[in-house]
Amino acid sequence: MANKESDIPTDSWLVKNTPKNWHPFIRLARFDRPIGSWLLLFPCWWSLSMATHNFLLLHDIIYLFTIFGIGALVMRGAGCTYNDIIDRDFDSKVSRTKSRPLPSGEVTLNKAIFFLGMLIIIGFLILSTLNNYAILVGVLSLILVFTYPFMKRVTFWPQLFLGLTFNWGVLLAWAAVKEEISFTAVLLYFGGIFWTLGYDTIYAHQDRIDDPDAGVKSTARILGPGSKPWLYLFYLLALILFGCAGLTLGISWPFYLGLTFGAVQLLWQVWDLDLKSPKDCLAKFKSNRLFSWLFLGGILASHF
Repeated sequence: MANKESDIPTDSWLVKNTPKNWHPFIRLARFDRPIGSWLLLFPCWWSLSMATHNFLLLHDIIYLFTIFGIGALVMRGAGCTYNDIIDRDFDSKVSRTKSRPLPSGEVTLNKAIFFLGMLIIIGFLILSTLNNYAILVGVLSLILVFTYPFMKRVTFWPQLFLGLTFNWGVLLAWAAVKEEISFTAVLLYFGGIFWTLGYDTIYAHQDRIDDPDAGVKSTARILGPGSKPWLYLFYLLALILFGCAGLTLGISWPFYLGLTFGAVQLLWQVWDLDLKSPKDCLAKFKSNRLFSWLFLGGILASHF
């Protein structure tokens, strides 16, 4: 019998159009659920667009956007695979995750480790196309990638550590263009951390009931039903830091217009959020892709 609470989609276009023996690994890397790749990628694209401000060439931005797009897809897949290897016992105790490939037995541990190794090698090959400074910044990110899955065991703020990890692409992208990390990049990075703290707290509310029995800690547990004021605060701090990043560049008004439209989207997320509904929490979490496009649109429009 299918698990109705499972987070594995049953209507994935990718699964329907690939060989059946690929499906467990597609699910393991979450290639059938691209929202995580988008949320990893957008901070990279924001940073690339801002780092190239005032001397943007179309062929440069297309190349960099493509390289980081492939890299985000691969490394998010590697991160998910590693996370599932570490969390396979936890996942077996949570309704939403117990049918994932590892806890369900669809993929063996050895095969998952081999698959992870392949993804890391591909990721490093992509990273090696960048300058030496960017390569160093990229390698340093592995410290966060490999420690993040353990955070839910020791702190109620693993979402903060996800923010540190998922927004590292801001620093990497800036380094890829500038061969340095400026104050603007740092502001953008910390803004991304608070943004992630908001959207991943929403995501974590899907499992708030199951997590205590599984031994999983989260901001959804510690903030509980009173999370909304905190979500407003997290998003407000993100918007302030994003705005300050723009000010340091003397960026033109379309940047702030895009950020304003994005702010409305974030306000709507929290205002309309039903914390008691896992389905609505997932929908609001996914809606951060719209915020990301609005912000990116403003950055790109400011070039003209």
